[in-house]
Amino acid sequence: MKSGILLILALLVIFGAATLYQSGKLGPPRVPEAQRSEFRCDGRIFCSQMTSCNEAQFFLKNCPGTQMDGDGDKVPCEKEWCGHSISHQNHF
Repeated sequence: MKSGILLILALLVIFGAATLYQSGKLGPPRVPEAQRSEFRCDGRIFCSQMTSCNEAQFFLKNCPGTQMDGDGDKVPCEKEWCGHSISHQNHF
């Protein structure tokens, strides 16, 4: 009888932990889909180090010390990557 109760309690604990883990309340924090990115801050700060307008926009918005927006209009690398009007649709 005692072992049956212990087994039931153990199963409840395991089920509860699994439920919490799947909901994101247990374990490492989950990053919402909208915040995931193919880019990461890695120390680059200049337009010459970027490979696209999207990358430059990510760096300008998320990484400290960037030097990509000389005129302060929140559009990075206008000469190199983001100078065409089509690119301005995605600027912040």
